[in-house]
Amino acid sequence: MSNPSNPSHRDPSDTQRLAERFAQLPFPASLKAVVDEFQSAVFTSSFSLEDQVILHAIASQHLPVRVATLDTGRLFEETYQLQARSSSLYQIPIESYFPNAEAAQALLAKQGPNGFYDSVEQRLACCHVRKVEPLARALRGADVWITGIRREQSPERQYLPIVEWDATHGLHKFHPLLTMTWDEARAYVQQHAVPVSPLHARGFLSIGCAPCTRAVQPGEPERAGRWWWENSEKKECGLHLKKRQSDTTPETFDKPSRTTSQEASKETAEKQPAIDKGSDV
Repeated sequence: MSNPSNPSHRDPSDTQRLAERFAQLPFPASLKAVVDEFQSAVFTSSFSLEDQVILHAIASQHLPVRVATLDTGRLFEETYQLQARSSSLYQIPIESYFPNAEAAQALLAKQGPNGFYDSVEQRLACCHVRKVEPLARALRGADVWITGIRREQSPERQYLPIVEWDATHGLHKFHPLLTMTWDEARAYVQQHAVPVSPLHARGFLSIGCAPCTRAVQPGEPERAGRWWWENSEKKECGLHLKKRQSDTTPETFDKPSRTTSQEASKETAEKQPAIDKGSDV
């Protein structure tokens, strides 16, 4: 979908002006303003709590936003169920982008189905095939990318502006929920009866691929359950990373035991009390 009445913004020099403008607007008014400003908007959803807030705002305001998701082939069954339920409820088509078949076959031939446990490099290679390359296809033709990023999610995200220039894809990136807290997002979905993943009630605050996600314990950062076997505070897959000189330093790594992700997640969830942040809504 696109808004043909407005010009395309593909000039990075416009970023600060846009950030200052949209930072003054509350959600969901800021989301509508961005869609009105740009010619072609795409929202990528992983069906997290944040993403469901944005999806509801898009549907309730009837915004001309293309909704896409990255189907890595390794997602939780609960994620697929929520995708189908959300698409039906809001009557919004959700485009699924899959890994390139030849690239996926080459990845499996080289490192096997679970080679991402063996090194950070192999994990990033898997993320590249299953997420980064499909994202490039999902963003093709858009001039603004809407995300569910919040500052509270990780230290790396605390200082992001509400609008930034994504040089990799040549478009602006808009984070409408940047200053929203988990509790505020939870209150929103409760108020508007927005469907959410049942995994949140089991301690999964950040949900990605099933083999790479576990429940978090009370007091752990939201993204601690992502790639939990890696000794790094950086919990990113490559979708939202900017290439910097300092990023060339290798990260330390502990090889995990060969338990399945479901077993590890179940064990973690059984050890912890109910997490209010992730209670069912």
